Amino acid sequence: MSTDFINTDWLNGEITMNTSLLLRISRFKPIQVRNLNCWTAGITKKHQNVYVNTYPTILVLPDGSSINIEYNEPRKIIVLPIDVSKLSEEQQKIVINNRKPKTKIVLNDEQEDDFDEMKYIKMKKR
Repeated sequence: MSTDFINTDWLNGEITMNTSLLLRISRFKPIQVRNLNCWTAGITKKHQNVYVNTYPTILVLPDGSSINIEYNEPRKIIVLPIDVSKLSEEQQKIVINNRKPKTKIVLNDEQEDDFDEMKYIKMKKR
């Protein structure tokens, strides 16, 4: 390291630099200027969210109001559950009964078949 532009004052313990040399160095320092125009998007990267694919979805809040949101899975509607602790006892029973699975009634009625195909075959042969 050359010390031709550094003056050392040993008595005061200070190091001073030649100001004319500092001015010459600062003149060559690059200045960063950012020009924003219509071509900037073609040069820089495309700024995207974490979830690239989002789908328009309706979110229904427990009070019945709805808002439009962007969701990362393709769903039409999302219904948030009702807080049962805030309802009256009658409303709690109704909500709990609606949440229980419905039992399916299966009817197994076999109808007896007394169809005689031979009767029609004999009619066709005549």
